[in-house]
Amino acid sequence: MNYPEIASRMFNTPLMLQPAKADTIARAFAPRVLGLPEENAGQMGLIGEKIRTDVNDWGEKTYRGVDRPMDGIGLIEIEGSLVNKGRWIGKSCGMTSYEGIGILADDCRADDSIRAVVIEVDSFGGEVTGAFDCAEKLFELSQVKPTIAVLTDHACSAGYLLASAARQIVLPSTGLCGSIGVVSVHVDVSGWLKKEGLNVTILKAGAHKADLNPYEAIPEDVLARELSELEELRVEFAETVARYRAGRLSKDQALATEAGVYRGAKAVSAGLADAVARPSQVLAAFGAELGRAA
Repeated sequence: MNYPEIASRMFNTPLMLQPAKADTIARAFAPRVLGLPEENAGQMGLIGEKIRTDVNDWGEKTYRGVDRPMDGIGLIEIEGSLVNKGRWIGKSCGMTSYEGIGILADDCRADDSIRAVVIEVDSFGGEVTGAFDCAEKLFELSQVKPTIAVLTDHACSAGYLLASAARQIVLPSTGLCGSIGVVSVHVDVSGWLKKEGLNVTILKAGAHKADLNPYEAIPEDVLARELSELEELRVEFAETVARYRAGRLSKDQALATEAGVYRGAKAVSAGLADAVARPSQVLAAFGAELGRAA
């Protein structure tokens, strides 16, 4: 397990992720990454392999191409935690990579037999890195083919950013969406070190070289800088969503949510979604509409 790689992705870096999910990650990985007692440590793999050419232990390609729930309709699944790179596509992984989503979007766009695309979303978000480029690919797809984001049941933070790139967003009555904001997690183990009688000395060249290290509290100037950067990302998030949902959600309205989440009909009233319906209903109606347009 590459703990330094995980730490670089999860700590002291902006995340478009629900705070509760960020807290879970911090509690699970901080002990292992920092060598502290492991009480509730979790597991996660991050593999940056080539998706189209990846093979399993038997030499079989693992990339099957775009799934098609109905004739003429392609499916892009966005499930679980979102990471920038890797061969993570689909429910079985527990996470999805922006790289994988982008490849599916490209394939949907290039395949003339795919006339419309369902983007199924069930994610509380993930990394900022790669999220905006991925969303733009989905938005570009939406410019040339009908797309609909179907929530099953969550599209929060980065998950919502991706869903907003579709022409329409539909969620069930119990579905949640929103969380247009950014969070960053810093682990401070200075209290634990003091309790254990340990002293860590940081030697550095460059005033900011050791910023956000886990062995001391964040200085006020560094904290102010980090909060400013997070706010800049939140504004970019709101601007992007407003562009994708022009006429239904403005930048100011997106910012006014203060990263809140909305359930079912309330999400529609807030301009975050377009309709409330069961996923099975949406797929049937989408297929029927596509058939009439043929």
